[in-house]
Amino acid sequence: MLEFIQQPWSWYISGALIAGIMFLLLFFGQSFGFSSNLRTICAAGGGGKLVKFFDFNWKSQLWNLVFLLGAILGGFIASQFLSSGGAVIISENTIADLSKLGIAAPISAQPNELFSLEALFSLKGFLILAFGGLLVGFGSRYAGGCTSGHAISGLSDLQLPSLIAVIGFFVGGLLMTFVLLPLIL
Repeated sequence: MLEFIQQPWSWYISGALIAGIMFLLLFFGQSFGFSSNLRTICAAGGGGKLVKFFDFNWKSQLWNLVFLLGAILGGFIASQFLSSGGAVIISENTIADLSKLGIAAPISAQPNELFSLEALFSLKGFLILAFGGLLVGFGSRYAGGCTSGHAISGLSDLQLPSLIAVIGFFVGGLLMTFVLLPLIL
């Protein structure tokens, strides 16, 4: 059984699971998105006393917090008990493109040049992570949700703002990959 779980699964299995979960969420009048958990955590911590945005019935979102906890726990279980521990397998073209940017092929889940303690404690690495985090936070608040909320839940609900947001996410990702990242690194 463990060998079956560890092998790569086809896209249509995860697609069917996501579709089933989205059907259940829509049926029960809920929407999915990870960034909404940050709002819920702030509301549970009393943020509604200071900022009107956090003043709502956060207990109605407990299911989403359970999902967040399950994602964290599932990631831990997968990395500790279901992973081979080797490097992520990526294509030779990706390795060549990364080397042009000064990034070696990853020996774990992410490249050490960007995601290591040495990178974090360098001025450049700290600024990249801090500025990137601010942009992600601002973007998810400005767009009214995160990539998972818009791309999975919003598109499933046929919302035009989600379609516009997803197109923006892709355009932004392409600009970052092909224009900004080579300038930064």
